[in-house]
Amino acid sequence: QVQLVESGGGLVQPGGSLRLSCAASGSIFSINVMAWYRQAPGKERELVAVITTSGRTHYGDSVKGRFTISRDNAKNTVYLQMNSLKPEDTAVYYCNADVYISNYDRYDYWGQGTQVTVSS
Repeated sequence: QVQLVESGGGLVQPGGSLRLSCAASGSIFSINVMAWYRQAPGKERELVAVITTSGRTHYGDSVKGRFTISRDNAKNTVYLQMNSLKPEDTAVYYCNADVYISNYDRYDYWGQGTQVTVSS
């Protein structure tokens, strides 16, 4: 089994910053892509940012230039640095990882989510 545990969410004022972390643990052989998604009330889950094992990144249009995704492969951890936060960034943020538990067995895992609220 593999677990993803997010941390770092909370309440922040518009223009502020937060840093989310997501640590993967369990029967991990290797981790391919790691990503952050978010879901606001009444909306579909959307991609925020993706990072490959080699560090290549891709961002959703709404967060480009404000958010930065990074990872520590030795710690099986992915981070999301969020700057210049806006009220429309309010959502539950979910970590996602594409995990190999052996040379051939590959599964998609999700964290439990962490709430980010941007409000004055």
